[in-house]
Amino acid sequence: MTLAELAEASGAPARTIRYYIARGLLRGPVKGGRDAAYTVEHLERLDRIRALQSEGRTLAEIAGALNGGQQKPAAAPATAWWQHAVADDVTVWVRADASPWRLKRIRAAVDELARRLRPVDDEQGKEEEIR
Repeated sequence: MTLAELAEASGAPARTIRYYIARGLLRGPVKGGRDAAYTVEHLERLDRIRALQSEGRTLAEIAGALNGGQQKPAAAPATAWWQHAVADDVTVWVRADASPWRLKRIRAAVDELARRLRPVDDEQGKEEEIR
């Protein structure tokens, strides 16, 4: 069924259905895009959400109840980062979980950046910096 048909069958406005999808209360359509398609499971889930709301539950509580007591994490998992001080006023941050091949290429680029930002002390160096 289309979004309009789902909205009519459930009694929930299409905007509310899209909001529930964004909040993780409802799965997205089984077919996306212009021809988005929804199933009977979507309708049943909307009925369940409405029943829980009538009991006075908040959307956060409903999400927990519908997802087996587990809510989606509020934040993305932590990641480790490498910090490279390239110059006195420049620091480059690189995710530590990149592949070794990628880290090797990044390190070479960081070294090149550090070389280009190195202070110039003599006239010959100034000519090279201008180029």
